Amino acid sequence: MLDVNLCTSYDYSLPKSLIASHPINPKESARLLVYERALKQITHTNFGELFSFLPKNTAVLLNDTKVIKARIFGTKSSGGAVELLFNSPLQNNSFKVYIKGRVKAGTKLFFDQNLQADVIALNDDGTRIVEFFHNKKTLDTSSLFEILDKIGHVPLPPYIKRDDTKEDESDYQTLFAKNEGAVAAPTASLHFSETMFDELKKRFEVEFLTLHVGAGTFKGVESEKLGEHIMHSEYFSIPNEAKRLIQSPKPLLSVGTTVTRTVEYFVRTKKQQGFCDLFLNPLNPPKRITYLLTNFHLPRSTLIMLVAGFIGLEETLRIYKSAVDEKYRFFSYGDCMLIL
Repeated sequence: MLDVNLCTSYDYSLPKSLIASHPINPKESARLLVYERALKQITHTNFGELFSFLPKNTAVLLNDTKVIKARIFGTKSSGGAVELLFNSPLQNNSFKVYIKGRVKAGTKLFFDQNLQADVIALNDDGTRIVEFFHNKKTLDTSSLFEILDKIGHVPLPPYIKRDDTKEDESDYQTLFAKNEGAVAAPTASLHFSETMFDELKKRFEVEFLTLHVGAGTFKGVESEKLGEHIMHSEYFSIPNEAKRLIQSPKPLLSVGTTVTRTVEYFVRTKKQQGFCDLFLNPLNPPKRITYLLTNFHLPRSTLIMLVAGFIGLEETLRIYKSAVDEKYRFFSYGDCMLIL
């Protein structure tokens, strides 16, 4: 029997050919694996059939974060090439980033549009603290985002082995993206076409919350046991309309793991705004979310551990093996599953 506390228990075998590098079109044709917990039953269908499975009295919560063009390329003062990935703002106009290329505190980086980044500190987790300047003027978050929108690239996940394209600017963004700040898309929501999203709003009560997905979402769990993992932290905000749904007796469909963690963090802390670092797993399962729509996730990631928090480790691995056997498309641009 598998040990749910051992992180190696959440590994599975995935052929590289099943990692989706582009979204499928039309969106409704994406495959949907439906798992009914009461029967332990797997059904293979497509996303266009979602509403025929979802109970009619369900309320739906979505994440309206907006992906920014977080990846920029430049040079160091020495002339060496450098790649910077924005992660999150900090206090006093400093920012947490990832940098490809060797740097030290005091290194200056130069980019297009007279954008400059000064490295302030190096963190043990691989992130770097920087300040940004434009024409020698310190930039705040909104001013930085304006420049990134002009010179930046869509921050495709590391397992998509290609350069970003113009199409990714819309493909890697939800229809309802509103609040800038994410460096990864809430990918379960990418499956909704305009037609299906309009139908969703007609059939169900729908509200939004915000969680700015950080690059930490792609980081594998390196600790030996679940309790030793230090979860990354991401900014969230829950409007009163979403709070009302969370506190209602209605069954809740969480569209994506980001919505799930935000709701469950609120349930535990009663905070509507702040930084969410909740690690959901079989030892800390969800308390409020009833149903989950989600994509298929990386082995040994906090996301597959979250799924196991809903249905248990053995059933999670059985579902993933079924998806591999049926040649589902995996990860951000891939197919999805509905847990009922």
